[in-house]
Amino acid sequence: MIPTFVLASASPARRRLLQTVGIEPVVCQSNFDESQVKLSEPESLVETLALRKAQTVAPEFSKVLVLGCDSVLSVRGEIHGKPANPQEAIARWQQMRGTVGKLYTGHALLDLSQNQTLVRCQITKVYFAEVSDDVISEYVATGEPLKCAGSFALEGRGGFLVDKIEGCHSNVIGLSLPLLRQMLFELGYEVINFWH
Repeated sequence: MIPTFVLASASPARRRLLQTVGIEPVVCQSNFDESQVKLSEPESLVETLALRKAQTVAPEFSKVLVLGCDSVLSVRGEIHGKPANPQEAIARWQQMRGTVGKLYTGHALLDLSQNQTLVRCQITKVYFAEVSDDVISEYVATGEPLKCAGSFALEGRGGFLVDKIEGCHSNVIGLSLPLLRQMLFELGYEVINFWH
């Protein structure tokens, strides 16, 4: 019996990624208060947040797979989640342009039918373009950066402002498909089991 796949995230980008590869998740937004987690190391932070999000949603279900994810961008040793407002997004972009950031995404997969939990992190390097203040202001005015960890969406207009990436492409959008495939395999599933 293949369990139902539950995505513990309201992120439309994560949902679209799963749909693109043939998984139609049950979306259940985790209302976990992220401010409870105070960690300064990006890998530990995203892994802990991903796990807490999945654990918050899990009690609503039985015998399902729950995927929790969380992403942050680290630039010059500073961790960035979603910007609080347009001014913060502009200031971040002024720091990020022409630099290399690391995008960390924590993945927590809870298999409630087997009572197993896997937690992993994927890291992708992002090379930001050297863009003008005008371009930054116009980009922030679209509203897109306000919804994203690191103040950019690779799959949106932000894709124009990135020179290249090193590592997993889908990780920058919200979840690493190769890592998810490996985690599912570790739990005894093949991705094709979830194709509808």
